Order: sequence, then structure tokens, then C-alpha cells
Amino acid sequence: MLNQLNSPFPRTIELSGFDDHRGSLVVGELNKQLPFSVERFFFVSHVPEGEPRGIHAHKQCHQFLVCVAGSVKAMVDDGEIRTVVTLDRPTLGLHMPPMTWGAQYDYSEDAVLLVLASHVYDPDDYIHGYEEFMILLEQQKK
Repeated sequence: MLNQLNSPFPRTIELSGFDDHRGSLVVGELNKQLPFSVERFFFVSHVPEGEPRGIHAHKQCHQFLVCVAGSVKAMVDDGEIRTVVTLDRPTLGLHMPPMTWGAQYDYSEDAVLLVLASHVYDPDDYIHGYEEFMILLEQQKK
């Protein structure tokens, strides 16, 4: 995956982590590491075994995923490349730009996934069908 700040493709971002006798500290500098302003955040936790989350894309909204506890697998698909990223430490984040199909699955029992989003909730921004996602991607190329 690409690691350029303004990349239109999904990419991982390493956050700074510091450990000492007082514990652990993870730092993210939003204006330096994310190509969007955060307008909304939410946590996903207590996901039943075998239950996937996500399974959609956004037309306009960027998302940044960090598993702050436990682990989760995140599948990302930009219409050409599909890959799976294991989010298993709070120093690893995943940027999902608009028009990225995504799903999260294989949550550990203690997983807590933090999602930072560039837009407030708007049901019209969601694409719930993969076929519709691919059609919209093709329309964008024209």
C-alpha cells in the first residue's frame, strides 16, 4: 500500500509510540498525518465472534481506523487492489479515503476499534452494495 499523505488509495500510517515506567503513550498529529479534518469519531467494540462490520464504502467521507485494544482485520478494496491489514497495535492506523470498499472482521474478544471520520453521519454518503461501488468507480473514471 502507498504511504503518501495525499494518496487516493488506502494506506497504513505509523503513529508515534512511547513506553516508559509510567506506561504507554501513542501520539497522532491529525493535521500532519491525516489528509482530512476530523468531524466525527466512534468506537466499535464487543463484536460477536464471526460478525463482520463495515461492508460498505463512502462517496465523500475519509476514515482513519486504529485498534486501540485487541486486534481486528481490515479488508480494503479500491476497485483494483484488495488487501487485508491486521490492526493489532495502537501505533498502526489505516486511512481509508472516499471510494474505498471496506470491511472489518476477526475481532478479538477485547478489540476496541476507533474510527475518525471526515464527515458527520450522512446515510446518503454510504454505498452498501459492491456492484454499485464498482459502477460508481467506473463513472468517476469517465
